[in-house]
Amino acid sequence: MTRKDSVWGKCTGRSGQRSRSLFKVFWAGEGHFLARQFHSVAVALLWVAGMLLPSEASAQQGADTLEAARTVFGFEQFMIQVLEQHPLALQAELQPEMGQAAVRKARGKFDPEALLDLASKYDDGTQYYRQSKGGLKIPTWFGAELLAAYEQNEGVYLNPENTVTGRGLYYAGVSVPLGRGLFIDERRAALRQAQLYEEGTVAERQLLLNDLLYNAGDAYWSWFKAYHAVAVYDTALALARQRLDAVRQAAALGDRPSIDTLEAGIQVQSRLLSRGQAGLDYANASAWLSVYLWDSGELPLELDVNTIPNGLEEVSAQPADPQLLSLLDALPLNHPALQLDQIKISQLYLNRRLMLEQFKPTIDLQYFALNTPTGSELLQDYAVDNYKFGLNVSVPLFMRQARGEVALANLKIDEASYRLTSKTAELGAKARMQLNTVDATQSLAEIYDRTVRDLGSLLAGERALFSGGESSLFLINAREMAFIGARVEQIELLVKNRKAALGAQYAFGVLGSDALGAP
Repeated sequence: MTRKDSVWGKCTGRSGQRSRSLFKVFWAGEGHFLARQFHSVAVALLWVAGMLLPSEASAQQGADTLEAARTVFGFEQFMIQVLEQHPLALQAELQPEMGQAAVRKARGKFDPEALLDLASKYDDGTQYYRQSKGGLKIPTWFGAELLAAYEQNEGVYLNPENTVTGRGLYYAGVSVPLGRGLFIDERRAALRQAQLYEEGTVAERQLLLNDLLYNAGDAYWSWFKAYHAVAVYDTALALARQRLDAVRQAAALGDRPSIDTLEAGIQVQSRLLSRGQAGLDYANASAWLSVYLWDSGELPLELDVNTIPNGLEEVSAQPADPQLLSLLDALPLNHPALQLDQIKISQLYLNRRLMLEQFKPTIDLQYFALNTPTGSELLQDYAVDNYKFGLNVSVPLFMRQARGEVALANLKIDEASYRLTSKTAELGAKARMQLNTVDATQSLAEIYDRTVRDLGSLLAGERALFSGGESSLFLINAREMAFIGARVEQIELLVKNRKAALGAQYAFGVLGSDALGAP
């Protein structure tokens, strides 16, 4: 309007030729004016197209270009790598072997023993005595000990009770505890303790794997969130820089006020800060993820810069696993931590049973049949009247040690039972909370998916209005900030859902149990 009025003012009151000349001038000026307008519109259109390019065409192009150079490290692949290569996973596999070794050690107390006892004394050419005894002792599970031996003694000053005749003395018999130790003794208790320990090592292995895989999975999803947050801020920064370039060009042509370049520049600075923080979070998440990457449990690995997590289109929020719901009532029987506590209680009961044996008197009965061989026949002169018999009896009078140890064992059992009851309730509540969180975050993630789509539509509409001159830089920045914030929140909700699904498996103690299921 201003350019047109000034041209017509110059044409007033002039001759026809001059008017025709100025008429040409007017059309030339008007053509220049229209060209300027078309140029401004073209710049605006290119700018709007440029804002759309990073999220659509150029983003896809860049993704296709980088895809060939990048390697996707999926969640399942990562968890299998941890399960097979991490030192703690390999350590967990040693637990059952340790239990088997402990049982083997305890069974060694029941191994037969070969006995040999030699003693002799010579002084001033005189043989005082020479004693030799050898045999085999066999412990049994029911407490008795079997003994078979041969004894040959001689000498001038030999103790009369050790005197044997002929070819020596053979004897075989049994030693039986009739009081304390008849039903259980330290040897049998040690074997049963080792067997309980072996059962505990299976639960200990599962507990170690459960903790390891939960921590590793949590690190993966933090890395996943940090990576995709960086991608969002990269796109936002690219949009802000393109807008700044477009606003500068428009301001240079006089189509936009110069103050808009300041606002666009502030947006670039703000998104640079957000991108810097997101980059720091991603670097830290990558470093922490590398903690769980090993080769054969000996060589630590470092995450390659071209390794990326699953794409957003490959991961979706999921509901609670119905199989976990079926395990809720059987949690005390299946959770490795509760199994360990139950095994510890069983060990305490076994220890109390051993302590109760102290209230019984010690009554050890021994009987050995004796035989002196004649000639080449070992049993020719055997008679039932040839035997050795023994009976040992002892009874503590006040039983203070036994009473104290049993009372202490009862207190330890009560303490462990209370702890088990409390832990069972706590783990059950945590399991329910994780299942509730999985379902809730899935619903929220679905709502946020729609929110992000709607904010994207609003942003596209605002860009169209801006290209037609019907919106402002402030409004389009506000729309973009709302869209970026919603996009980041969408990623956070998705990760929260996946972490909750992982936490549910952890709360039930099933991570790494049979087959690795990706939550």
